[in-house]
Amino acid sequence: MALTVQLPVNEAERLQSVRALIAPDGYSTPELTSLVQLAKDVFGSPVAAVNIVDEDWQRVTCQVGSIQINACSRDASICSRVVFENEVVVIPDMTRHPELRDMPFVTGEPHFRSYAGAPISLDPELPVGAFCLIDTKPRDFNDDEIRQLRQFADVASGLLRLQKANFLMEFAEEKLKLAAMTDPLTGFYNRSALVSLIDVMLSNALSSQQGFGVLYLDMDGFKTINDRYGHHTGDEVLTHAAKRISECVRAQDVVVRMGGDEFAIFVPDPPDVAALSGLCERLLSEFRRPFVVGDMLLSARLSIGVALAPDAGSDRLGLLRAVDEALYQAKAAGRDRFVIRET
Repeated sequence: MALTVQLPVNEAERLQSVRALIAPDGYSTPELTSLVQLAKDVFGSPVAAVNIVDEDWQRVTCQVGSIQINACSRDASICSRVVFENEVVVIPDMTRHPELRDMPFVTGEPHFRSYAGAPISLDPELPVGAFCLIDTKPRDFNDDEIRQLRQFADVASGLLRLQKANFLMEFAEEKLKLAAMTDPLTGFYNRSALVSLIDVMLSNALSSQQGFGVLYLDMDGFKTINDRYGHHTGDEVLTHAAKRISECVRAQDVVVRMGGDEFAIFVPDPPDVAALSGLCERLLSEFRRPFVVGDMLLSARLSIGVALAPDAGSDRLGLLRAVDEALYQAKAAGRDRFVIRET
């Protein structure tokens, strides 16, 4: 059975406000839980809750009481009336209400009888849900109680706004951290990611008794391109090189631009040494194709050093020393090849 509710003219904007909530379904801060508990105690109600009404559903963000409120369709939600009227709604006895008296939660368990709800908002005139009190006995609310309920709803609105602001601030901080660890030319991580990201990945792999592979790539011939054609051409070659590397690695592999034309690929939990060899073969094949920059065909192949933890080292510095030695061997053996550092 659906309740008759008139949609507001600004429903699209209201839903945008709902979407701004971090987790409208089943998530509450300790402060919001304390507020809902206080309301339950002040009003002596069996149930107090904050419910969010989105496009199709009423979602329970926070509830306190002896009776469990479950998420339900928006059409069956009394809180929808609060949201769409943007006013306090009081129903003293649901059994006397023409639309509610036949609802399952009235005729059967938990036998709700009275309801009072006040709108909560993140943005002015755009209510996202209701702060509500539900009783299993008929109950009316006087003017003072309605005023108090509005105040509880206002405080809940403030807590939700604060939660949103904190989330956006944390999100902005994470973006700044990510930007600080990202090489703007290639889009790969830069060396500053080694401590904050790679060390954690390596530690997790070793504590789980998993392998951890490292490839160190050096582009043979890149310095000649840079010196002969200029940095702009060199940057275009590096951009193309980054794309080729990205097409060879797995989603969980991490590429770091170590500087200039040198890259490190960190490979968590490789199946075996053969898998690292296969990755090297794909990379070498990709870089044997010339780079097209304007009307020029430019060559910059790879030399690759490979090491596998914990055999070649159990920390980042040890692994990087191992791959550096392997890279030196690959260059000494004629370049355009890879060498795996033995234990």
